[in-house]
Parts: sequence; structure tokens; C-alpha cells
Amino acid sequence: MTSTARKVRAGRRTVEVHRPDKVLLPPEEPEGGDGAGGAHGRTKGDGKEHDRTEGHGKEHGRTKDDGGGHGCTKGDLVDYYRSVAPFMLPHLRGRPLMLERHPDGVPGPMFMQKDTPDHYPDWITRAEVAKEGGTVTHTVCDDSATLLYLADQACVTLHRWLSRVGRVDRPDRMVFDLDPAKDGAPQDVFDAVRDAARLLGELLDQVGLPSALMTTGSRGLHVIVPLNGRHHVDDVRDFAKEVAELLAESRPDELTTAVRKKDRGGRLYLDVQRNAYAQTAVAPFSVRARPGAPVAVPLAWAQLDDPGTHAARWTVADALEQARTDPWAGLLRSPRALGPARRKLRALRGG
Repeated sequence: MTSTARKVRAGRRTVEVHRPDKVLLPPEEPEGGDGAGGAHGRTKGDGKEHDRTEGHGKEHGRTKDDGGGHGCTKGDLVDYYRSVAPFMLPHLRGRPLMLERHPDGVPGPMFMQKDTPDHYPDWITRAEVAKEGGTVTHTVCDDSATLLYLADQACVTLHRWLSRVGRVDRPDRMVFDLDPAKDGAPQDVFDAVRDAARLLGELLDQVGLPSALMTTGSRGLHVIVPLNGRHHVDDVRDFAKEVAELLAESRPDELTTAVRKKDRGGRLYLDVQRNAYAQTAVAPFSVRARPGAPVAVPLAWAQLDDPGTHAARWTVADALEQARTDPWAGLLRSPRALGPARRKLRALRGG
């Protein structure tokens, strides 16, 4: 039986959650099942501003003890985002968002929302940004109330711009998306991702750029570089492309920058397309629309050495624990300019 609504405190506001018992994400398939692979990849296939609801005993929506056997409900999603908000909001504030909504749950119709609907509350921040032939009014998530309101709208995953409102053509993040070629459960394809991440991290170190890791909650990793926000988006994209090409040239049998899948030949794809204008990347601590409710989480470089680490290792059940370890340890608070890095990169390329 589905309850009609419940109210959740979020800072100074109260957010009404409609149909909190509605299952949005199915449970992880049992081992040996026929599903597409759960959050932990055990199956075959391809697979300070937040308050608790009175009387609610959980820190987040699903505990390890219950195993998520009922699936992840909308109420679970709200509880998770409320608990992780202090860690997630710094990565969202001031950034236009693209919202991945699943109103009927997974599987079911999905749509990517850019324009903010007129019925959204006035207290939710909007950002009007230019597009070809006009503008788009994106939602911006500046507080926990907005985050919970979006969860009530069945926004499972938040995809953020790499730049901020007011300087949308000057990104302060550069992202490399490491996309494994082979089909399979996340842990079965992660060795190639792990190796590529180490190689990329070493190359970025050589050109003087700090980098941070994030699981995607799917099959790959993002390697994120903090920038000073002074370079045009086209310059950032071109630099990322140069880095990826140099790395692929060093390991031509393992890595590729080929955009077309048919041209990759079973190699891991070094994707830099997210660095183009108006492109987005999944936000840290976002839930992914997959069985078991995996989460994209920041990762310490040392955690790559753990054989249990893979792209969908963390779920709504334990992502908060990972957040509390502060895996990036302030790394993104040291933004860099690309000028010195570009000179070092070109020296490495011999030109």
C-alpha cells in the first residue's frame, strides 16, 4: 500500500514527498540471476543544513542489514539525499543542472530535463544560459530543500555543468571519463579502468595538475582536475583532448580516443566530450538509475589498490560512510591554470 505523502524538514523549509513508497529503483539481482547486473556487480549480464524526519530512525534510506530487498523507494531516495546533502551541495551550488527523471521508476520512461518547469517553487534558483538559437533556464541546486524537492520529482541522478552561473563558458573542472570497452558486471571490467586511471593520474602529475577520482556508479571512473575558471571552454576541451591523445598513443593496444564505438576495437575509451560547452557530468554522490541504487562517489587514489573497488561498489546504503572519509581531502581547493601544464604537455609530445 502506498501512502499519499509525508513531510520532510530541510533547513528552514518543509518539503512534501508524494508517494514515498513508490519503488523507483529495483533491488539488486541475486547472484546468478538474469538481470543486467546490480550495484555491486555480483550478477551476470552487462550490466549545516539538513534535518531528520521526526520519528525516522535511519541516517539514510537503506541500511546494509535489509539489503535493499524492496528496492529503493522515493522515500529512500529522499532520505539518502537528505543525509548526504552536506557533502553533495558544495559540488552543486551555482552550477546549472540537467536532471535525469524517472517518474514511473526503473524500468520505465526516462527523460532528461534542462528547462525548469513553471510550477517549481519560486525559492528554487534558476539560471538562464545561452544555447544555439535561444536560452535555457536550468535548475540550480543551492540548498538541501531544492535537493529533496528534486528527489520528490523522481530526479534520480543530477548531472552538473563543469562551470558556474555567471561564467558558464569558463569551466572550473576538467573531466576525463574512463569508459571500459568490454560488456560485463562492473567488477569484471574494472581492471582496465583501474590501469587507465593510474596512467592518466601519472601523466597529469607530470604536467603539474592535481587530479581526483570518482566512481560513476556505472562501469567507469571520472578523473577530475580543478581549474581556476579563467580558461575558455574550448581551450579546456582542446587541452583535455591533447592529454587523452598522448596517453592513447603511449598504449595504442589498450586505450583509444575514438568517438565511434565501432572504431574502438575493444579498447578503453578516454572520453573528453564532457568538457564541451553545455555538456554535463554526473554530480558527486548522485544515485544512478540502476538496480541496487549505486552511487557515484569520490574516491581516494589509494582506494584503487583495494581489489573490492569498482565503479558501482557504493550504494545508497554506504555512500554516506565513504563521504565521511573525505576521500578528496581538499584536493579540489587547489585549482590550477592550464598555461604551465600546456607547455609541459607539449614538451612531452616533443613539439
